[in-house]
Amino acid sequence: MRSGTIVTSASRCAILIQLKLPDSFYSRKDVVKIARELLGKVIVTNLAGVRTAGIIVETEAYAGPTDKACHAYMHRNTQRTAPMFRAGGTAYVYLIYGIYNLFNIVTHGEGEPYAVLVRAIEPLEGIDEMLDRRGMEHLKPGLSAGPGILSIALGITRSLSGASLQGPDIWLEDRGIAVPAKDIVATTRVGVGYAAEDALLPYRFFIRGNAYVSKAKGLAV
Repeated sequence: MRSGTIVTSASRCAILIQLKLPDSFYSRKDVVKIARELLGKVIVTNLAGVRTAGIIVETEAYAGPTDKACHAYMHRNTQRTAPMFRAGGTAYVYLIYGIYNLFNIVTHGEGEPYAVLVRAIEPLEGIDEMLDRRGMEHLKPGLSAGPGILSIALGITRSLSGASLQGPDIWLEDRGIAVPAKDIVATTRVGVGYAAEDALLPYRFFIRGNAYVSKAKGLAV
């Protein structure tokens, strides 16, 4: 491993339990609760035989057709948003600024377009590969403290949009990392000022004090 390793209490605990999250975790009806509960879960990618993983430390919930910030607001079903209408436990990956692929986790049942954006991870496995993908020499929060750069670190591209999170390429695990309620911060989402009153919803969650939380700011409320 390159120099500069950052070890947190979460990563020290992430060695005892490795359990792939079942579809029933994602198919529940409360996308906000799911976004909170995803903190501390582990994303794993296994692409071309290369395995990488990271602890989720920041998320945003998007509450389907009634949420003006959601891509599927008013049931907008396009070629891009089609994966959102699949059953919970599907990956939804979209391109932003023509550069970054953003990874989302579809929730609810088929035909109900709710999703959680993963905004930041704490690197856990395959860190040398993550550094290579990001063109970095040393481990630091800039490796994966943001939704676009975490996808680069994990090798996530739009080719995974629509993939099952039970498949061999990308999945989530519960490794017994507990995040106390007092350490979960709820605030407004980032970059959704266009969503009128929905921009003020406290649907962004992150782990207080974690170095890998993105530096982006939500709206002042």
